[in-house]
Amino acid sequence: MQLTAKPSLNNALLISVRTPEFRGAEAEESLAELARLVTTLGFKVVGTQSQNQSSTKRVNVLGLGKLAEIAQLTGNKGIIEAAEDEDDELDYDQDFAEIPSDNLPLACADVVVFDCDLSPSQLRNVENQLGVEVFDRTGVIIEIFSRHARTKTAKLQVEIARLNYVAPRLRETSTGDKEHQMGKGAGETTLELNRRNVRDQLAELKRQLASVQEEMKGRRTQRSEHFCVALVGYTNAGKSSMMRAITGSEVEGENKLFATLDTTVRALFPITHPRILVSDTVGFIKKLPHDLVASFHSTLAEAHDASLLLYVVDASDPSFRKQLDVVHEVLEEVGVEGSEKLLILNKSDQLSAEQQAALMVEFPDAMLTSARDPEDVAKLHEYIVKVAEQGMIEEEVIVPYTAKGIVGEIRNSMSVTKEEYEFDHIKLTVRSSAIDLARLKKKMLEK
Repeated sequence: MQLTAKPSLNNALLISVRTPEFRGAEAEESLAELARLVTTLGFKVVGTQSQNQSSTKRVNVLGLGKLAEIAQLTGNKGIIEAAEDEDDELDYDQDFAEIPSDNLPLACADVVVFDCDLSPSQLRNVENQLGVEVFDRTGVIIEIFSRHARTKTAKLQVEIARLNYVAPRLRETSTGDKEHQMGKGAGETTLELNRRNVRDQLAELKRQLASVQEEMKGRRTQRSEHFCVALVGYTNAGKSSMMRAITGSEVEGENKLFATLDTTVRALFPITHPRILVSDTVGFIKKLPHDLVASFHSTLAEAHDASLLLYVVDASDPSFRKQLDVVHEVLEEVGVEGSEKLLILNKSDQLSAEQQAALMVEFPDAMLTSARDPEDVAKLHEYIVKVAEQGMIEEEVIVPYTAKGIVGEIRNSMSVTKEEYEFDHIKLTVRSSAIDLARLKKKMLEK
C-alpha cells in the first residue's frame, strides 16, 4: 500500500475523531500536525471534518450520517447505507475549506486521511462507503519514512515497519480468496502464499538488519573514545539547521517533517583538540508507530552513547512543551538516560523580547538560541567545549626529541595548554581523556 501524490489524486480531506480522552486543544494540534504530514507527501489539504464519538472502534469509525456528508465532499463515489439518526453523535464540528483560487468544487477531495489508527476492516468499510482511498495516521508516517530513508540501515528498518503494517491488512483484504496455486505451494490459497511471502521477507530483512547493526556498533565503539554530542528533539524543531551551524557541514535541513531520517555524525567546528563529534538523530512525533520506535533503536543508539544530549525544541511553537514530553517518552522507551542534558530553545529569532524573557524565567537552565545567529552558535560551541573539558585530565607529558611523531599526535588528539623546551625533551601540559593519555603512555614506552 503506497500513498502517492498524482495530478488526479492530490487533494486530501482530513478527519478527526474526537473521543472523551482526545478532544479540545490536543485534538486540534494533532490535526494540524497531520496536515503537515500529508503536505510533506505532496498532497494539498482542502478541508477537515471532525466528529465526537465515544471511541474509534466502531465498524465505520464515524456515524452513517457523517459518512454521507463526507461522501458529498468526495464525489459520492461510494455506497452509503441509509443513515440512522441514532448512529451519529449529536455534537460535532466541521470545517471544509473551499479553495476559490483553484476554482475547486465542494466535492474535490480524492483522498481521506484519519487522524487515528484504523483496523484493516475499518479501512475497507470506510473506503467502500466513500469510494476513495482512505489512510490512517500510521500509514502516512510510514510512507514518509519510506520516502526519506537514504542509508541501507534506515531503508531496512522502514521496510520492516511497513511490512508489519501491511501484513494484517493483506490478511483481511484478501479474505474470501479461494483461488489455489499450482506447482510449488499447491493447496495454498493466494492469501496464504502472500502471507508466507511477507513472513519470508521479514525474516530476510531482519537478518540483513542484524548484520548492518553489528557494523554500526563497531563504528560507534571506535567513536566512543571521543566526546559525543547528540541532537535530539521533535521533528522540524531545527536540529539539522543547528547541526549545520555548529559543524560547518551541509546537512540537509528543510521545513518539512522528517527531512532527516538517517543519523549523521560530524566534528564540531571550529575543530577542537581532541575532536568533539556531533550526531543529528531522527525526529520524534506524537503517536509514532510502535514498530518504527522499535526499528529505530539502533539509529537512536547514537543518543544512547552520547556524553551530552542537546534537546532542541522550536520555541516559537506554542505546543513545544508537549512535544518535549514526547521526546522524553521516546528516549525513555529506548533506554536513553543518565547523560548530561541541555534544553535548546531554538528559533528564538521568531520570538519577541518579552516572549524570550518569559521563557528564560520558565526554563532558567536552558539556552535560548537561533541557528541563524552566529553569536548564538558561538555560545553553544563554547558550552559544548566547556562540558567536554570537564571530563578531561590535565597532566604533564615528557616527550624526548628522539620520539618521532609523538608531538604531532599529541597536538592532533589533545589540548596543549603549556609547552617547555628542555635540553633533551619537550615538557607538555595537556588536557585529554584518560583513554587517550593511557594510549599515549603505552606508545611512548614502546618507543
